[in-house]
Amino acid sequence: MNPPINIEAVYAQIKTVYDPEIPVNIYELGLIYDVQLPEPGKVKVIMTLTAPACPAAEQIPNDVKSRISTIPGVNEVEIELTFDPPWDKDMMTEEAKLELGML
Repeated sequence: MNPPINIEAVYAQIKTVYDPEIPVNIYELGLIYDVQLPEPGKVKVIMTLTAPACPAAEQIPNDVKSRISTIPGVNEVEIELTFDPPWDKDMMTEEAKLELGML
């Protein structure tokens, strides 16, 4: 039997993933809409990208999946990309806006 998945560990791993064009992690950018633990061993991440034609459209979700897969108890990671609602700068945390010189 797998140990229960620690949701904080999931968020910690997500915060290690960066958009290659922006020096801020994807969590602070507001690209993560939801993280769910639908069943034992499974993590589902609903996320978006800064734009549908983002050059890192394959790399970022793959990075999220591979980082979360390292967490004890995780057997399966599902990434759902959505553009509803579309991402905009207001979704960034204040920390991200500060980092990018927007505050």
